Amino acid sequence: MLWHTGEVKMIKGFILAIQFLTRIPINIPVDFNRENLSKTTFFYPLTGMIIGGIAGLVYYLASYINKDIASFLAVTTIIIVTGGLHLDGLGDTFDGFLSARDRERILDIMKDSRIGTYGVVAIILDILLKYVVISNLKGNVPLFLALSCGNGRLVSVIFMSFFKTARPGGIGDTLVKSNPKKYALSGAILYSIMTFLINPVYLIPLGISLIYAFLIKIKTYKVIGGFTGDVYGASIETTEIVSLLSFMGVMAWM
Repeated sequence: MLWHTGEVKMIKGFILAIQFLTRIPINIPVDFNRENLSKTTFFYPLTGMIIGGIAGLVYYLASYINKDIASFLAVTTIIIVTGGLHLDGLGDTFDGFLSARDRERILDIMKDSRIGTYGVVAIILDILLKYVVISNLKGNVPLFLALSCGNGRLVSVIFMSFFKTARPGGIGDTLVKSNPKKYALSGAILYSIMTFLINPVYLIPLGISLIYAFLIKIKTYKVIGGFTGDVYGASIETTEIVSLLSFMGVMAWM
């Protein structure tokens, strides 16, 4: 009976968020239903911080050897921990958006399991740019990795909670129909407060990430009229880069 109390239901949401967004082995069965899905959104930024925190720890340990090696291993760690889930969405999104086709054809291209030239190039550039930015970051790089991964998941959860989907029946549509608004908003507020308490200046990269999210929303609505699971993944990958670049700018300014 305890497994059905309110507090434990939130724990289910946290476990499902970890299981859904990462490859961290948590062998606790949690039903993939709308109630549990809605609660996962509260934990998206925290899950992002865990992903970035693991990468940050690897970076910290490897930095005693060489910063370039540390940067490479940090990027590799993010890919391993997430199983490349969001890179797949990035590739599909670029294949579709840059195809210059009509809306329905773009959605078909994004749904295709095969990857095209634009997708390959996007993934390569994404990985290379992350490596270059991380290797040139000054200051508390492990913390910046944790917060940038958190910022990326915050942006995606805003999309899936407050904006319409482009295609019925997809994973994005399932998440939207779980009605996650109150959990997503509560998690976003808590995450923002936590960021402020760490250092008020770190709200700048968060704010820039949200401005970037607004631009993604405009472009996505223009091209396909709503969001898909692939666009969520692409938004996470690219927002991480925008956030890391913002931290670079903040550290240069300070």
